[in-house]
Order: sequence, then structure tokens, then C-alpha cells
Amino acid sequence: MNASKLKTIILAMSASIMAASLMAFPKESLEASIRGLTMWWDVVFPSLLPFFIVSEFLIGFGVVSFIGSLLEPLMRPLFRVPGVGGFVWAMGLASGYPAGAKLTARLRQENKLTAIEAERLVSFTNSSNPLFIFGAIAVGFFKNPALGILLAISHYLGNFCVGLLMRFHGRSKEKKITKQTANKHPLRTAFHLLHQERLKDGRPIGKILGDAVQSSVSTLLMIGGFIILFSVLNQLLSLLDITAFLSIFITVIFTFFQLPSELSLPFISGIFEITLGSQMSSQTTQATLFQQVVVTSFILAFSGFSVQAQVASILAETDIRFKPFFIARLFHGTFAAFFTVMLWETLYVNQQAKLDSHAIPVFLQTETYSSLNKGWELIVQYGSLFTLFMLMVYILLTGKKLLQKV
Repeated sequence: MNASKLKTIILAMSASIMAASLMAFPKESLEASIRGLTMWWDVVFPSLLPFFIVSEFLIGFGVVSFIGSLLEPLMRPLFRVPGVGGFVWAMGLASGYPAGAKLTARLRQENKLTAIEAERLVSFTNSSNPLFIFGAIAVGFFKNPALGILLAISHYLGNFCVGLLMRFHGRSKEKKITKQTANKHPLRTAFHLLHQERLKDGRPIGKILGDAVQSSVSTLLMIGGFIILFSVLNQLLSLLDITAFLSIFITVIFTFFQLPSELSLPFISGIFEITLGSQMSSQTTQATLFQQVVVTSFILAFSGFSVQAQVASILAETDIRFKPFFIARLFHGTFAAFFTVMLWETLYVNQQAKLDSHAIPVFLQTETYSSLNKGWELIVQYGSLFTLFMLMVYILLTGKKLLQKV
């Protein structure tokens, strides 16, 4: 039996087992589905949509080409990607998964990146946004806002290291780039590119806005489907004791790193879905806070199969391969956990000691996290209303476009 037929059998059996499990555990599956839908409806949709729409505007008006021209001297030597990668990196950091993949795919479709450059770029521009790290993880799960700084710095330092590492990806296949002479008027050149890009696009503002809303909502509907699917899948794996079986192998690895076996189940859950895994890690009383945070840091960086499936679906529309992205996630998880271990004393233990000794005023600690916490609370409180409104706008725009075709 060749590999192709074996793959077909495995996929068919997996789908059949999942279908049978849905029928065997209908109540649990429904609860998991509702949990995933709630996360998408209240948090993911309202937090990502504005960034998606704004990024479409910036691309249409030529701002991305403007930024790319100015950032070329920085991004090319560091990460071996064009200057437009700086825009993708910033938007990915601010908005979170999977904005970096969407923007990278869009720029690849417009031939602003080669396939190799796109694979490098997407590997380090997908990260968790600060609101999620501070609001959901540090405050929501651990009830300890001071952990937000440690997790965020470890996460973004790890991402930066992945970018430096992936600059060597595909060097043998890449055509040698001729060294360009230094531009004496970089700002003038950047403004020229901005103007030319806007003229090349040619769409009126209303058309760009309509297309941006439709494209962004369509992508978010796909993301919502993946979130619900993996929420149900994670629950079924637990009910079928597959998670417990896999945790036996993880326990062996954890023993080597002196981590308690009780964290293996949260780790496996986090490998599939970061929110559930992070929550379970924070609730593991048999582990110390340090051990909980290290495992959570890896889970956040690895981003879970749920997010990776979203990225794979976005990249499938282009010639960007998924394999380099997956390898980068393993490196990111390793780097983030490493930095968490190295910075634990400096960014958490020492800061807590200063706070306890009143060396740092309490109001300064509160000010550090209040804006991010308030931002997260606003999303949770009003996110569902925003989602409902934008879905109605999407339906109206889609209906208008269909009527014009009739």
C-alpha cells in the first residue's frame, strides 16, 4: 500500500470517527460548539475586523508601498524581506492571529513578495495581540496582571528571533538580489510610490470600503468555522481519552524538563486550542506558578492547530507553503518558553519584591495595565453588538452586489 492510499484511509477513518463521536456525545459537542462560537462572536470578530478593514484601505491607497520604501533598509538586512514586511509585522502584532497570514497572502497575490519572502514573512508576523495576553491570559486566567509583561516580552522576543532564524530559509533557491545604491531622496521616492499605487488601484473610496468589509468579514467567517470546529474536536478528544493517551508521551518530555505530569493534559489541549490550554494551565494547582507560566508561554507561541488551520486555509489561496510556518511555530514556542525562564526573576520575582516593599508605588503598577485591561473588557462587553452590526452590513453589501449582477 502506497503512502497516498494510506493517507486516504487515515483521513476517511478520522472523519468517520469524528462523525460517530458527534452522534455519541451530542450534548458535549453542542456545548463545545457554543463555547467556540461565543469566543468568535464576542472577541475574535470585533477585535480583528477593524484591523482587516484598515489594512485593506492602507493597501488600496498605497500607504503600504510608502511604508515599504522607507523600511526597506531595515527589513531587508534583518529578515531578508522587502520593506512592506514591516507593515505586516506591525499589523500582525497589534491585531493578533491570523492577520499576518492574511496580509502576507494579499501582498503575495499582488506580487509585492516572492514566494520565499512570503514564507519568511508569515513565519514571524503571526502573534498573539497584547489585549489577549494581558486581558485574557494574565488577568482573566491567572488573576495576576504582572504576568502580562513577562508573557508579552517573551512572546515578542521569541517572534523576533524566529524572524532572524527564518532569514536563512530558502537562500539556496532565491535569486541573488543585486545591491542597490543608496537612495538620496527616500521620502520623495516613498511619496511617488504611494501616488503611483493609488492611481494603479483606481477604485473610488466607496468601492474600496465595500470590498474591504466583504473581504474581511468573509475571512472572519472562515476563522469562526475553524474556532468552532477545533473547540468541538478538543472536547471529543478529551471524551474519547485520546488526550489522556497522548499526555503519557508528553509526561516523559516534561520529566526531562522537571515539569509536573499534571501539566501534560493542559499542554495537549493547548496544542489544539490556545485559549482552553492556557486556562487549564492556570488552573493546575499541582504545578508552581513558574511552571504554569512557562507552559502557557509555549502554548501562546505555538498558537495551536486551530490558528494554524486558519493560516493554512489563507495560504492555500497562494503558492506560499505551510510547512515553513509550522516549523517556525515550533521554534517560536521554544524561544518564548526559554525567554520566560530567563526573564522570570527580573520581570516578575524582582518586580513583585519591589512592589511588596513599596519601592514602586501601587498606582504605577495599576497604570501599566489599566488601558490594556479596559480595552479587553470593552471588547468582551460590546463585541457581540459590533459583530451583529457588521454582519448586517455584510449581508446588505453582498445582497446589493448580487442584485447588480441580475
